This record gives sequence, C-alpha cells and structure tokens, in this order.
Amino acid sequence: MEFLQEIGVFLVQAVILVAAILLVLAGAAVINSRRRGGDDGYIEVRRLNERYSAYRDAIRSMTEHPEGRKTREKEEKKAAKEADKKALQRVKGELEEPDKKRLFVLHFDGDMGATQVESLREEISALLPEAGKGDEVLICLESPGGLVHGYGLAASQLQRIRDAGIKLTVSVDKVAASGGYMMACVADKIIAAPFAILGSIGVIAQLPNFHRLLKKNDIDVELLTAGEYKRTLTMFGENTDKGREKFIHDLEEVHTLFKQFVKERRPVIDVEEVATGEIWYGQTALSVHLIDELGTSDAYIQSQLDDADILEVCYTPKKTWQEKLGFAAEGALERAVMKLWQKGTFKQLL
Repeated sequence: MEFLQEIGVFLVQAVILVAAILLVLAGAAVINSRRRGGDDGYIEVRRLNERYSAYRDAIRSMTEHPEGRKTREKEEKKAAKEADKKALQRVKGELEEPDKKRLFVLHFDGDMGATQVESLREEISALLPEAGKGDEVLICLESPGGLVHGYGLAASQLQRIRDAGIKLTVSVDKVAASGGYMMACVADKIIAAPFAILGSIGVIAQLPNFHRLLKKNDIDVELLTAGEYKRTLTMFGENTDKGREKFIHDLEEVHTLFKQFVKERRPVIDVEEVATGEIWYGQTALSVHLIDELGTSDAYIQSQLDDADILEVCYTPKKTWQEKLGFAAEGALERAVMKLWQKGTFKQLL
C-alpha cells in the first residue's frame, strides 16, 4: 500500500511539473510572436557618466582621507562653476567652443534568428536625427551568428550609422562569429577582449533525413513541387545527388557574398586567408586584422568619461498581459523547482 502511495505522489508531481512547463512554453510562444510583430515600445536613455561617478564616489567615501576629500570637493566645485559659465556663454553665442561629443551606447545580444534586430532598428532610428558629426556610436555586440537574412538586416541597420557620417565602434567582449562578425565588420573600428571569439566567416547547413526509416515502415511521403529547384534536400523524401549539388552551390554562393561583404568593409583583411570558417581569439584576430585593438567595452567607455557625454540607448517593447503572465509563470516555475530540489524531491524522482 505504501508503494502505491509513493507512485501516486510521483504521478501528481510529474503532472504538476509538466503543466508548469507547458505554461512556460505557451508564454514563450506568445513572447516570440510578439517580437515578430514589431509592436510599439519606448526608448530609454541613461547617462552613464553619472553611473560611473556614483561608483567612484562610493569607493572614495570609504578610502579617501578627510583632508584630501575637502581639497578635491573644492576643486570640483570650482570646475563645475567654470563649466556652467562656459555653457551659459555658448547659449548666448559668446563662446564658439564646441560642446562635448556624445557617445551613444547600444547593446546587441544576438540569437539564431537575430530577433533583437527589431530593437536595434528602433534605437538607431531614435538616435540618428540627434547625432552630430563629432558624435560616436558604440555597439556592445555579442553573437555566435545565425540565419543569413536576419544578420544581413542587422548589418544593414549598422550601415545606416556609417552612411549618416557618424563614427561607429563595435566592442566584442565574448563572441562575434559568423553573422555576428558580419555585423562587426561594418564598424570603423572593432575592439575585442583578448579571448573573445571572432571570425567563422563561413556558411553551414544541416538537416536530418528520415527517408530510409519511413521506407522500412512502409510509409510514403509525397512531395510535389513546381520548379526544378523548388526543393533540393528534404527531411522525408529521397535526396538525390543533383539536389545535393544544388544545395552546396547555394551555400557557396552565400559564402561568396559573405566574403565580398567583409572585403568591402575591411580591405586590410586577406579574405581568402580568414574566410575558411575558422575562429580566432582576440589576440590572434588582431594579427590577421579581423579587429583593430584589444580591450573591453568597459575600458573603452571609461576612457571616454572625461571627454564625452555617454548615453546608453535601449528600446523596450511594450508587453501584453499574456507576456507578463508568461514571465510570471516562468519565475514561479523557477522558484518551485528550486524549492523541490532543496527538499530533495527531484533527487528522489531522478
């Protein structure tokens, strides 16, 4: 009897877990469809100079000598008054000294479909009318690559910045490979961390084929097409040598376009040397001119603090109640799973 009770408890827990997973998947599907829809959202702008100043002040408050703090605060007040005076003179037209340049910071975290391109599009559309010739855009880029058309559009969005005559810098802290590098090579300057992954200038495609399994079980699949190459390789039909040749030809054509794209934007690169599908770490990527210098996005931003107003620009899509429910369900599931694990329930089930 006790054994049957344990089985019953196990089944109830399994049903609850499956139901929770299905709820999260449903929420994710809603969110994914929302992203594709490109509905309205809003732009958030944050001045990073103040953020870094707050960090610095927090450290100083615990480490600085009282006398040194008094001297520093006096000098800062004097500098602030001088800055206010110059700003007023510029408004009155008495001073032709230009304002500080602006560094606009954008983030792109790429997935297989480059779905963040919709947010990137909105961010660039928002900043371009306000950016001047002396300003700069920094893209903090992280992506292992993905679909050609998605990353092709993302690269085209970055090209809008170059076409407007605004300096574009791309910083890679971890990875910008394949489609990610397609985006990066649009920049005037590419910065990468010493062990960031760059390159992978190549094209790959793979798909399973179940034809022999279906044939073994006497299952026929009818694939009807109009046009000689409407379908080359399939998952369920019998693939032919002619279809494979056409499929490979299409891959080679995309690779050729990729190499041409890189060569036009980074003429210092020996494309045939680097377009083998290989990857390079930052230190080696510098030697083959895939990047221009070593460094991190944090270091680059901090190097600009004294000379530029640094503005982080982020587009946030509006969320429907279905999306909010999906996020809430996901958070609830995570907390429930953690509690069950701490109690040892999952350990018993596994």
